[in-house]
Amino acid sequence: MTGSEVPPSFRLVYVPGVMPDKWVRIWNERLPDVPLTLTQVPAGEAQGLLLGGDADAGLVRLPVDRTVLSAIPLYTEQTVVVVPRDHLVTAVDEVTPGDLADDIVLHPLDDVLDWEALPGRPALERPATTADAVELVAAGIGVLVVPLSLARLHHRKDLTHRPLTDAPGSSVALAWPEDATTDRVEDFIGIVRGRTVNSTRGRPRQPAQEKPRRADRDGARRQQAAGGPAGGGRRKGTGGSSKTPRRGKPRRRS
Repeated sequence: MTGSEVPPSFRLVYVPGVMPDKWVRIWNERLPDVPLTLTQVPAGEAQGLLLGGDADAGLVRLPVDRTVLSAIPLYTEQTVVVVPRDHLVTAVDEVTPGDLADDIVLHPLDDVLDWEALPGRPALERPATTADAVELVAAGIGVLVVPLSLARLHHRKDLTHRPLTDAPGSSVALAWPEDATTDRVEDFIGIVRGRTVNSTRGRPRQPAQEKPRRADRDGARRQQAAGGPAGGGRRKGTGGSSKTPRRGKPRRRS
């Protein structure tokens, strides 16, 4: 390798709540000579990093600008409401937006849910981050609606959560610049899609070979019969007996 060549690498960014560990492990097993750099970034910054060339791909939250980014949706998270452990909604298995009508529902500036109308009563100010909002919930100032992974990420012993029905979900996708679908990006696409190490990346499959036709057994028997039986066995004739006639005893002269 000359001094001007850059060694191969893959730069992956991911947003809070996403757990890329399994995919990174598979990458390291399959491509040990291509180091993967993993960086967590705020959800609102991931798209800018991809478009600025600071990352090859990212595990991001939808929506993204599909005119400049390619994206493969991976899964959609359940939405939950984070509340103190002594909150009334902990008595039920799931919560509706109407159940939060009397609560202050915090709406952090980094919220990843696409709300048409936030349930409950609004706070006087919006917390800067989800982490700040969790602190306010613990202080008894309000409740917080987030994707399940973020509730787990900011878990506290004095807080719990319940599923919230009729609420927007947050979808996670693999995204990369539209004009930069490199071989490394294709490799990572194969990993998140569950392709095996021997899978082709869109290459046409080799046509399956036809099974050999079964031999004509009757024809084979006829050929064997025409060539004569092996081992010198007797061959049946078509007329008369195949046995050798036995000679009679000679008569004694008187």
